[in-house]
Amino acid sequence: MKLTIHGIRHHGCGSARSVRQALGALRPDVVLIEGPPEANELIPLAAHKKLAPPVAVLIYAPDDPRRAVYYPFAEFSPEWQAIKFALKTKIPVRFIDLPQSYQLLDAVPSINIDQQETDSLPDEQSEIRNPKSEIRTDPLQFAAEAAGFDDGEIWWENLVETRGAAVPGELFEGILELMTALREEAEKEESNAESERDELREAFMREEIRRAAREGFENIAVVCGAWHAPRLADPARFENDRERFARLPQTKLAATWIPYTYNRLATASGYGAGIASPEFYHQIWKNPRRIASHWLARVAALLREQDIEASSASVIEAVRLTESLAVMRGLSAVGLNELADAVRTVLCFGDDAPLRLIGEKLIVGERIGRVPPETPAVPLQRDLQSAQKRLRFPPEAAHKTVELDLRKPNDLERSQLLHRLNLLEVDWGRPQRTSGKGTFKESWWVGWRPDLEIGLIEASVWGNSIVSAATNKIRRTAAEAEELADLTALVERVLLADLPDAVDFLMIALEAKTAVSSDVPAMMDALPPLADVLRYGNVRKTDAGAVEKVVDGLVTRICIGLPNASAALDDEAAAAMLDRMIKTDGAISLLQDDELHDAWREVLRRLADAESLNGLVRGRAVRLLFDKRHFTADETARRINLALSTAVDPDAAAGWLEGFLRGSGLILLHNELLLKILDDWVKSLNEDVFIRILPLLRRTFATFHAPERRQIGGKIKSGIAAGNTGSADVDTEDFDRERAAMVLPLLARLLGAAEKTE
Repeated sequence: MKLTIHGIRHHGCGSARSVRQALGALRPDVVLIEGPPEANELIPLAAHKKLAPPVAVLIYAPDDPRRAVYYPFAEFSPEWQAIKFALKTKIPVRFIDLPQSYQLLDAVPSINIDQQETDSLPDEQSEIRNPKSEIRTDPLQFAAEAAGFDDGEIWWENLVETRGAAVPGELFEGILELMTALREEAEKEESNAESERDELREAFMREEIRRAAREGFENIAVVCGAWHAPRLADPARFENDRERFARLPQTKLAATWIPYTYNRLATASGYGAGIASPEFYHQIWKNPRRIASHWLARVAALLREQDIEASSASVIEAVRLTESLAVMRGLSAVGLNELADAVRTVLCFGDDAPLRLIGEKLIVGERIGRVPPETPAVPLQRDLQSAQKRLRFPPEAAHKTVELDLRKPNDLERSQLLHRLNLLEVDWGRPQRTSGKGTFKESWWVGWRPDLEIGLIEASVWGNSIVSAATNKIRRTAAEAEELADLTALVERVLLADLPDAVDFLMIALEAKTAVSSDVPAMMDALPPLADVLRYGNVRKTDAGAVEKVVDGLVTRICIGLPNASAALDDEAAAAMLDRMIKTDGAISLLQDDELHDAWREVLRRLADAESLNGLVRGRAVRLLFDKRHFTADETARRINLALSTAVDPDAAAGWLEGFLRGSGLILLHNELLLKILDDWVKSLNEDVFIRILPLLRRTFATFHAPERRQIGGKIKSGIAAGNTGSADVDTEDFDRERAAMVLPLLARLLGAAEKTE
């Protein structure tokens, strides 16, 4: 048997090129690749024309999809190139790593399953280094320092990934020799969970090599992480490999191909075997001999899109500088550091700000892969793919803002789809705040992530389509809801998602919960979202009629129970009730229902007259009645005089005043009588009382806008005319009726009224 080990760096473009050349020269009988055996049946799909990297093998437990792991592949991944070579040349190919059916059960020592491939050539460097303990955690750094370099990643990239053509066989022989020495040194370290996991995985891979030999394959090629290469090169050295995993428990798993993204392939995403620059590696893979000129031309185009000057002459100068830097630094090829330095100096004039955009677009990248329709998938995934195609709404890796015009049928359906997915906890899009309510505009922040595929698989337990799954999940959530506010919040979300069956179920549950509830604060919390539905639900062409009955019952019960619920409140509880009163008042105002308005007005009168209530509640009741013109200015002034009279405790008076004024000082600007009453009350306080209540007054006035506070202060400073009633009567002594009459014809035309002359 001839066994050839190709030790590679996962997602290394130079490694990928060397693997492809080495396999072409070797012409093996079979290709064995470090990867999950559960995905062996998926390998033929890699030859499909509609499958384009970056993609990943997703392995998950059907009964608990959250127990899952990815095996990502880029076009420049050595394993991917090995698969493509084997399929093209019709050579048998399979994965030989320890099955995840063992690992997902935690039956073996493990670190993070999402960092499945970190053990080959990790990227992270330890801040505190120990010459021996760092070998396993960062073998590249250890080897680089032994060779006289400071950075292990730069050393490896220039040695393997970005260098020109090399003799593949000699390269892999050198890597094997290097890793053999490092493994021997690492054996002196204490054993840990990571090393035990390595040994178990390597035992399984050696057994798979032996199985291939027993099947009659004589020329065997293995593609694996360089760290494993020394332990696979001579399987005869090891015994009892099968016994190490034969008795381990296993679980049933499913596997599929899913689209992946470069930003998830990057080290910054937390992926342990990731690389810092996926898009840059992609460009090296496509243009190995002219990477400097090609990449810098793309940088210039990107800068021009942002209205930043980038001439051809500047690009030429940047290329020259890049090549000069590589020579000065003793590098065999131009690297990303040299390119970044040249861009910063020549194209960005020392400004680092454009480099962040370049990093996002041209270093990490925003590529997303695709998989063919034949790929195994749950029905819910198929339904989403169909909806995305029908609505011309493809998933993209780049996050961006999408504006939807809900008057357009296609945009309306896009909005409903995003809302339904959010109900299923698949947050492809996140709604953004827009100006106004009830408008036809809706804004979303959208961006696809590979983990959303797991979310879809998890959500498939609720149904085979997006609509049925979202409806079934809402029905279950509603049945289990304990708080009234939880149900009403669901109503708004379900109406936006256009799920009429779920709305009907929610209304029944909400009506039943309301009928037996005596929790007035909870009912007040529940009312505003329902009022929004009644007022604005028709913008999205949803039928909100079912909500009206529930809202009527809520308002009635609030009006009946609010006086008792407001009794015996301390300051903290009264402050919470004040906020609820404001929101409830706004909700009832939205409803435009005279009967509900009358009922609410009467309960506010009862609160305003109830001397035993906390001043915050009484003061706000008076303010709400004044704002709605149910109390005149004179009546309001009378009540303020009573609340601030010398017979009332100053602390209670300050609380009443806070309830009356909190949030807006316009009332004092528009009615000088009320301002004078307040000014006289403050002047009447003795020094000790004033110092005691000053924090309360400061807290009240702090809720006013700065211009309001400034104008109030100006009025106080300039003096308030005694006896000014603040009425709306106009002083007609200097009124010029003839000039006013000249305006009437134009005013009538502007108002659309018939012209009148007097």
